[in-house]
Amino acid sequence: MAVSISAVVLLAIITFLLIKKGGLKAGHAVVCTLFGFYLASSSIAPTISQAVTSLAQMISGIKF
Repeated sequence: MAVSISAVVLLAIITFLLIKKGGLKAGHAVVCTLFGFYLASSSIAPTISQAVTSLAQMISGIKF
C-alpha cells in the first residue's frame, strides 16, 4: 500500500510539473489518467503492479 501511494504522489507531481513547465496540455493529462483507470481494470494490471513493486524494492536495496 505504501508503494502505491508513493507512486501516485510521485506521478501526480510529475504530471503537475509537465503541465506547468513541459507544455503538457491538461486535456492530454486527463486522457492519460483515464487510460490509467481503464488499464487498472484490465487483466494486465496485476503484472504492472508486480513490476512496479519489484522495481521499488530493487531501488530501495541500492546502497550508496
